Amino acid sequence: MKKLNQRTNETKDVLIELVAVAFLATGGIFVKVSSLSPINTGFYRILFSIPFLLPLAYKQLRTLSKKDVCILGLAGIFLAGDIALWNLSFSYTSVANANLLTNLTPFTVIPVSYFLFKEKISKLFIVGAGITLLGVFILLGGKANPSSASYFGDLLAFCASIFYAGFLLISYRLRDHYQSSVIMFVSGFGSLITLGAASTVTEGFQIPNGLDEIAPLLGLAICLQVIGHNLLAHCQGKLNVNLSTIVCLCQPVIASIYSFFIFKESLSLKEAAGIAIVMLGVYSVKAQYKTKKVDLAEEQA
Repeated sequence: MKKLNQRTNETKDVLIELVAVAFLATGGIFVKVSSLSPINTGFYRILFSIPFLLPLAYKQLRTLSKKDVCILGLAGIFLAGDIALWNLSFSYTSVANANLLTNLTPFTVIPVSYFLFKEKISKLFIVGAGITLLGVFILLGGKANPSSASYFGDLLAFCASIFYAGFLLISYRLRDHYQSSVIMFVSGFGSLITLGAASTVTEGFQIPNGLDEIAPLLGLAICLQVIGHNLLAHCQGKLNVNLSTIVCLCQPVIASIYSFFIFKESLSLKEAAGIAIVMLGVYSVKAQYKTKKVDLAEEQA
């Protein structure tokens, strides 16, 4: 009876994590349909999420020290860099590629964690990194319509993963003490200031007019910041790390399905093979690291 209950709970958690990943995979769709420029879109994604996150974070806000607030503010600056570059990448490359390349955070987090926090690096990390690198080369070389612009978009998406890794590394010490909603809420103010300044300088600050312009921004805020990340945080630690990693790696696949039906974006056979190999490499790396301090199972913000 006990084993049956455990299996039932595991099945429920897998389904919840799949729902979370499905919500996270909508990010590229909302960015592409938004009539605002990419960085402005990112600004409103954060702004509109704050009222939704406040009720979830309110109880723990009083326990935050000034030091923790400063740390989360700095983390928010890195999160802003991730959002800005990720949003920009959709103007040049496919939704599938952007979602895949931004999920390469382990290859930044793990080496930096080794130097900063003395986290051990498994020998299999090199194997996983090699597999992933091979997959990336196949993916980039298998584009159906290669162009300098599409390669530039891939580069932006990869750079976004570095910024998101910075967000994880800066805020990871607080993850054992605060809920995901608290981290997302407080760091959001650092992101707001950074994205607001960046959009003003590079694109000119924009104000959405009408429901047609507001709807995609609300979709981003609710689906990613509020539902996706919080559901994913709920599942972390409840599922076996190998199973959790497999579920999380469904995000690029789900994103490619969305983009196929909505934008008619299709992948060449070689691109599909590259994506599969990259996912295998990322899985082999993520599955080795079970530390709760740096949550490598968490996907693109």
